Amino acid sequence: MRRSTRPVVLLWALLVPTFLAAQDDVPDALQAYRDGRYLEAIAITADEIEANPNNLESYVVRGWALNALNRSEEAIDSSLRALQINQFDSRILQIIGEAHFDAGNRLEALRYLERYVRVAPTGQYIDWVYYVMGEILIGLGEYHRADIALTTSVYHNSRNAIRWSRLGFARERIEEWALALEAYDRALQLNPTLADALAGRGRAQAALEG
Repeated sequence: MRRSTRPVVLLWALLVPTFLAAQDDVPDALQAYRDGRYLEAIAITADEIEANPNNLESYVVRGWALNALNRSEEAIDSSLRALQINQFDSRILQIIGEAHFDAGNRLEALRYLERYVRVAPTGQYIDWVYYVMGEILIGLGEYHRADIALTTSVYHNSRNAIRWSRLGFARERIEEWALALEAYDRALQLNPTLADALAGRGRAQAALEG
């Protein structure tokens, strides 16, 4: 005789709402971060890491939230612990690079961003990484390298006027006037009122005409 499945179905119908409710009660650090609730995200990840010290995803969300609050030293310390779990995680390398950059540690930032490029040459943050590398290299007076970094940044993301303008500036510093003018023109196509690009275009045009 075929056994009735009705008791099983009824039991499952009773258990599913309880299970879903329990799932809803689990704090979601990533959602808290996405909602801008950074302190909550940090608190949740602290509990997660205490429960599982090798939870790399918790370290990632924690680093993002700490950087969002400009708590750079804490982001660095936390993410260095994460690198002991996986030294090749590009997200952690980006977090450390960003934290060092925000803290004014240009050479340390450059070191971690270069590691990011080696690990994830087409990674999610690659355009931003090359942009920050370009800014650091401009600050160090290494304008040829800055040109290369910023050219790569706009190759990966050509819709950012400020990055085109900074590329124009780097090219100005090595007296590549025609290429500088081209970069400033691209910046102004995206943002016709960008003051730095307008001034830079004027300088490049004057140099070409002089």
